[in-house]
Amino acid sequence: MKRTLIVLAIAIALVTGGRAYAHHSFAATYFVDQEITVEGTLTQFMFRNPHSFVKVDVKDDKGQIQTWAVEWGGGAQLTQAHVTRDTLKPGDHVIVTGNPGRDPAEHRIRLHKIVRPSDGWTWEGVIM
Repeated sequence: MKRTLIVLAIAIALVTGGRAYAHHSFAATYFVDQEITVEGTLTQFMFRNPHSFVKVDVKDDKGQIQTWAVEWGGGAQLTQAHVTRDTLKPGDHVIVTGNPGRDPAEHRIRLHKIVRPSDGWTWEGVIM
């Protein structure tokens, strides 16, 4: 009986510990205490797991185009929030707000809010 409990405890630790280890910390990649907003043209919407991404071309203060990688929730989570792979299309003008990446040269954002001004479509929230 004691041996069975030990084996069961080890199995539970391995299963739950693996899940916790598999998911990275957003604080390691993004400044979670800061928020920025960028506006530009959506060039790609990668609707996938474990995280979806939106690519947005944004003009900087010198008029140069910078491509921003915007990290969003996984496809399954977004589907529950009524977002599908057809919700956003290349060419859509969008405004994105979220946490900036720790390396400014990477042009990354963890999405909190996205707005498509042409029709007022908005998604807001934080999905892990």
